[in-house]
Amino acid sequence: MPTPRVQTQSEKLFDESLTLFPGGVNSPVRAFGAVGGTPRFIAKAQGSKLWDVDGNEYIDYVGSWGPAILGHADPKVMAAVQKAAENGFSFGAPTELESRLALLVKGAFPSIEKMRFVSSGTEATMSALRAARGFTKRQHILKFDGCYHGHADTLLVKAGSGAATFGTASSAGVIPEFAKYTLNVAYNDLHAVEGALQKHKNDVAAIIVEPVVGNSGVILPQPEFLPGLRKLCDAHGTLLIFDEVMTGFRVAFGGAQFLYKIKSDLTCLGKVIGGGLPVGAYGGRQEIMDQISPLGPVYQAGTLSGNPLAMTAGIETLKQLAVPGVYDRLQKLTDQLASGIAEIAKAKKVGLKVPSVCGMLSIFFDRDPVQTFKKFFHDCLAHGVYLPPSVYESWFVSLAHTEKDLQQTLHVIEAALG
Repeated sequence: MPTPRVQTQSEKLFDESLTLFPGGVNSPVRAFGAVGGTPRFIAKAQGSKLWDVDGNEYIDYVGSWGPAILGHADPKVMAAVQKAAENGFSFGAPTELESRLALLVKGAFPSIEKMRFVSSGTEATMSALRAARGFTKRQHILKFDGCYHGHADTLLVKAGSGAATFGTASSAGVIPEFAKYTLNVAYNDLHAVEGALQKHKNDVAAIIVEPVVGNSGVILPQPEFLPGLRKLCDAHGTLLIFDEVMTGFRVAFGGAQFLYKIKSDLTCLGKVIGGGLPVGAYGGRQEIMDQISPLGPVYQAGTLSGNPLAMTAGIETLKQLAVPGVYDRLQKLTDQLASGIAEIAKAKKVGLKVPSVCGMLSIFFDRDPVQTFKKFFHDCLAHGVYLPPSVYESWFVSLAHTEKDLQQTLHVIEAALG
């Protein structure tokens, strides 16, 4: 008789977690639902590497979904957080650390005159939209297909049948009255944006956009798109909100706004500014931000907002990112990986596109993309390369990745592409 297969430790832990959490996870994509199989339970991380509970080592391109731009467990960040922890985790009162991090953020983003720290990207986008509605006294917002801005009710909508069609809820539990004030149009389609603004003239409070889409894979803006949004917003008295939770301090020190030379009215940040700890922020023009309580009538609060550990991690991370040449190096690493994958695909006659921007890239298979990616993902995972478990998520390159990491990754990808 064949020897019974012994369960891995990850499989045992996943079986247990299925009895504790919906789908066995605390965030949906972690469940490997898009690729099948058992998620790996991670025991530790260092630099560009992860180790799971079974002792397997991986080169990591998830990077905690973006914040690990310095790599995991950066020694300077770790030392700073450990020192801060000795003074307490959270006070529910102001600290100097909040101002120190805010000054670093403000120095990188000239569009941010005042800001408010929160604990997640969802809180940041939700609060920015509330501020926009409070400031403009308008009801509608406009978002784009494929742009994810967190799980607030008004943002969990899908496109209707036309440019200015009301959104419909894409999650159970979101009542139609919330979703109907969200307009959804195609990304990179300025004509559709203009049509929506004309149809709902003087009642669109804000356009919210990922300046580089990262939640449907990496999708780059057409050259005229972001400048066109700025002009349309100015013409219609609508606020422009850049959701830079993913791109802020990743694609450049000043985010996509610096990269594309566009100034937004409000900006949402997260991930990198907390150095891997839970954090978010929203900010912008002073006259808008002064509408926030306690100065104005727009209420928003948070017990752990600006907590000293996240502020400390963010300060140390941004200090390292401010060093000249850092982003040139990150761009070089990203280009090397993206071009290497494209060259392998071309040599093997595999239809594959590899869009990229500094620190971020994706792959899109031309034929049968979902099924092809599933096999590709598991082939890479089995040979020590940890990718996002979905074809529609960005890969993240960190400053801890080495030439050796990239060469090993390309070797694994070459084998995975047959």
